[in-house]
Amino acid sequence: MSKLRIAVQKSGRLNEDSMRLLKDIGISIDNGKDQLKALAKGFPVEVFYLRNGDIPQYLKDGVVDAAIIGENVLIEKGEGIGIVEKLGFSTCRVCIAVPKADNYNSIKDLEGKRIATSYPNTVKQFLNKNGVNANLHIINGSVEIAPNIGLADAIVDIVSSGSTLFKNNLKEVDTILKSEAVLAVSPTLNEERKAILETIQFRIQSVLKGRNSKYVLLNAPNDKVQSIIDVLPGMKSPTVLPLAEEGWSSIHSVISKNEFWSVIDDLKAKGAQGILVCPIEKMVL
Repeated sequence: MSKLRIAVQKSGRLNEDSMRLLKDIGISIDNGKDQLKALAKGFPVEVFYLRNGDIPQYLKDGVVDAAIIGENVLIEKGEGIGIVEKLGFSTCRVCIAVPKADNYNSIKDLEGKRIATSYPNTVKQFLNKNGVNANLHIINGSVEIAPNIGLADAIVDIVSSGSTLFKNNLKEVDTILKSEAVLAVSPTLNEERKAILETIQFRIQSVLKGRNSKYVLLNAPNDKVQSIIDVLPGMKSPTVLPLAEEGWSSIHSVISKNEFWSVIDDLKAKGAQGILVCPIEKMVL
């Protein structure tokens, strides 16, 4: 049987998040970290461990069929590669930063300036879009030191917390794009492997829905049940069960993590008691 070849970053935070996701969808890998590739147990998948920046070319050439990769890397190097699922982890942004002492009002302030970056294609597109001409210095590595050693007037790099910029006396002044991990697919993917990918995508969607939701159980007097149901989104409708104590019911439902506290406040105001909140491992709809 044909196996789907899926690439993940060889090391780092994206590797850890990717391997956790694969494990959660039932793809188990043993002792793969020190190898170039490893077979999954009980599922037709072969995992390749690659440098993040090399993955787009492997996808283009059809060496791998799919990849879990940062969206920012695809935008920089992955023209023509499709994204089939956004994964919601390893979030970052590609930002412009300048020395703290500099005045910066808009992108126009970079006209004629020197910009150090590992993302030349992304920066060029952004500058062209805004009608700005600047000189790019392509650096692979510690871009943030460039202004301090006189190599550049500004940098463009990925930012998560901003602590690295702070340590190098830089300030973030503009965001070019926001990025997260994505499931990308090779343009050469054949139909047999596409079917395997669709199964993986279905499982991923179930895991992500679970991660983004909470299971809620609560008690309420029967005369409050309808008003409580009105504020619960649920999947189709909340489950209502009678309690042993007459005149009371137990209500079960699912709440989006993003709406959680506002919904809980509404439930309490409408008479809900004994509210229990549980994580959801997976949601298969």
